[in-house]
Amino acid sequence: MGRLFGTDGVRGVANADLTAELALGLSVAAAHVLAEAGTFEGHRPTAVVGRDPRASGEFLEAAVVAGLASAGVDVLRVGVLPTPAVAYLTGALGADLGVMLSASHNAMPDNGIKFFARGGHKLADELEDSIESVYEQHRTGAPWDRPTGAGVGRVSDYDEGFDKYVAHLIGVLPNRLDGLKIVLDEAHGAAARVSPEAFARAGAEIVTIGAEPDGLNINDGCGSTHLDLLKRAVVEHGADLGIAHDGDADRCLAVDAAGDEVDGDQILAVLALAMREAGQLRGNTVVGTVMSNLGFKLAMEREGIELVQTGVGDRYVLESMKEHGYALGGEQSGHVIILDHATTGDGTLTGLMLAARVAATGRTLAELAGVMQRLPQVLVNVPDVDKSRVGTSAELAAAVADAERELGSTGRVLLRPSGTEPLVRVMVEAADIEQARAVAGRLADVVKSALG
Repeated sequence: MGRLFGTDGVRGVANADLTAELALGLSVAAAHVLAEAGTFEGHRPTAVVGRDPRASGEFLEAAVVAGLASAGVDVLRVGVLPTPAVAYLTGALGADLGVMLSASHNAMPDNGIKFFARGGHKLADELEDSIESVYEQHRTGAPWDRPTGAGVGRVSDYDEGFDKYVAHLIGVLPNRLDGLKIVLDEAHGAAARVSPEAFARAGAEIVTIGAEPDGLNINDGCGSTHLDLLKRAVVEHGADLGIAHDGDADRCLAVDAAGDEVDGDQILAVLALAMREAGQLRGNTVVGTVMSNLGFKLAMEREGIELVQTGVGDRYVLESMKEHGYALGGEQSGHVIILDHATTGDGTLTGLMLAARVAATGRTLAELAGVMQRLPQVLVNVPDVDKSRVGTSAELAAAVADAERELGSTGRVLLRPSGTEPLVRVMVEAADIEQARAVAGRLADVVKSALG
């Protein structure tokens, strides 16, 4: 697997890359690293452990729980709950550590481990590095310092986590959803119980699809990565809107009454205006990434809202929000962070807030999302090139400059070296899709000739 920790924890094919031994070892290492950092000082440590419905999550949960308890950490098992629920409960219960077993939107054979620090925040990079280093030391033979007797951790089920999390979601809603008919696609994932319960308690009439997880069908042709089922269901049921989550429910995409997609940029635009109206948009700023659609940037400029753009990845969005005190940020993929109410992206919370705006204004989702016009976006991957020279090639710089002059203020170009593969991503936006395709094709040819 190379370096174990990626941008979103440790992921791999369950029982091949991500084994029970690895899950156990990382959990013991996490306990030791946090103890050495002083996190457990003066009290008996506690961890919250949750998972999505993947079959592999059953044995991986057992391994994580065993590792933590063997290191002297008391464990509260919350069962199948969304990633943001585990983050919330870690903070709400005053736990020292949270662990979520999920591979998010990935296919069922994959799984992952994500650690949360006290308060429900993502572990600092240096702590992840330490956990990986300590794990590797002990994997190759160094003995663990193990507690015995009453020093071992105790394990219990925390069944109240479901209701506590749903109550939190309902408690932060600005208004009820009475009168709205909403279709929910749960991706046969971690929100299959939580999301319908929350929307129903908020007053919406709900129709659910993708809400029968069996451990094998998570993300299978449904959820935020496969919107066709939701689009059809919204139209067939005459619903006001549809909400789609991914496997661990940290994302939300939407569909309007006509069955048209409302992506993460549009959701951010709607919520930014709502939060500004309520006096909650701190710094009059929303945080996006360099991949945010140019239409989103133009809409925010028109509305007088500042847009801060970070590197691609919700971790960078969150870092910027925390550093500067911003309240709203997210990605086109639907990973939206409302920092006053969540420490990570929360798909159910995002969907509730979006529906609340529809209910409060009496306007359709299509009307609200119309605040921004999505510009056509073309992405071309150019493989087998020297991606390290993207920023230094004079030939490439000249081609980009020519393209930017051609596109003017209604288009843009972005060249990004892949973080994991030997390829360069060429992204072009323009008012016209054919122009975007033509410019992207020309730039891809220059990338091949200049960097090949």
